[in-house]
Amino acid sequence: MLYWLWSTTHINLFQYITFRAGVSFFLAFILSIVLFPYFIRWARAKRANQPISTFVPHEDKKNTPTMGGIVFVFCTIVATLLCADIANLYVLLGLFGLVGFGFIGAKDDFMKISARSNAGMSAKLKMFLLVLLSCFIAFCLANIGHTGNFYIPFMKEPLFDMDTFINIDLDSVHVPIVSMAFWAFVLVASANAVNITDGLDGLATVPGIFALISLSVFVYIGGHIGLSSYLYWPRVVHGGELIVMSCALIGALFGFLWYNCHPAQVFMGDSGSLALGGFIAYMAIVSHNEILLILIGIVFVFETLSVMLQIGSYKYRQKRIFLMAPIHHHFEKKGWAENKIIVRFWIIAILANIIALLTLKIR
Repeated sequence: MLYWLWSTTHINLFQYITFRAGVSFFLAFILSIVLFPYFIRWARAKRANQPISTFVPHEDKKNTPTMGGIVFVFCTIVATLLCADIANLYVLLGLFGLVGFGFIGAKDDFMKISARSNAGMSAKLKMFLLVLLSCFIAFCLANIGHTGNFYIPFMKEPLFDMDTFINIDLDSVHVPIVSMAFWAFVLVASANAVNITDGLDGLATVPGIFALISLSVFVYIGGHIGLSSYLYWPRVVHGGELIVMSCALIGALFGFLWYNCHPAQVFMGDSGSLALGGFIAYMAIVSHNEILLILIGIVFVFETLSVMLQIGSYKYRQKRIFLMAPIHHHFEKKGWAENKIIVRFWIIAILANIIALLTLKIR
């Protein structure tokens, strides 16, 4: 709406992406602050509580409502529709991805609640849906002109162009196999990593906010012809508009954190963690930060690696590396207070993101 007002009334303030991003942040924040109490009361009345695994030491959380991700995804969509240029293809694809990942997570949450079990959707079906959605997003990115240039931190030039390897061109349809496979992998991996991390109050939320802030800076610079030229950052034409949606999600997450901080009144559930992880990956892909995402999302990486190492070690050595995986449960087993684990992981996340932002100049 704000972008439409600029195009029709020529009020110059509405043309600036930074202004509309700020408005979208506060709109999403206020909307989530207002809606969450209603959602929490509704969820409690419907007994939409988080099923807790018998292996996890959190019996006190078994009556906490879940699926809070539905609310902050909704707030993000509303703020984006009101503030962003909806004709922008990057924004449209971002909205599609956010809803798609959120829908898969919501389906999983609903199955857990209905069955009163922590099992939910089968792992194979869940992975199939995530891969299918990720491949479609990767296909759309390739066909709206997004390049497959592969960048690594601290280097100005791309190592290579993934689009030059295996390509299938049918009339106006472009199918760069390597680029699409790589982007799909990043989307699926990020969505699952955030999903694994979402185990303590605010543990996934705050590192997710830090990651989005860093990626918003990169996306904005990439979409700004002056800044991208000055910093020698890869130019992504029309990509800067995506910061409006990113700020909307950040605002909605701040509103969610108001009720999710310890002791949590609501959990994001898979509907939130998959949507958040998928959108973080999408921002990283658009800004050519797929490799730097390892540093930007360092907490999510550690959590996922701890699960992989634990499973691998137990399968091949019949020994556990950690007392329990993901690693935040390991520290709980060692006697760390929940707040201590959460805050220390937040500190790691913010330090890693500061280092990631330094790569803008150290290149």
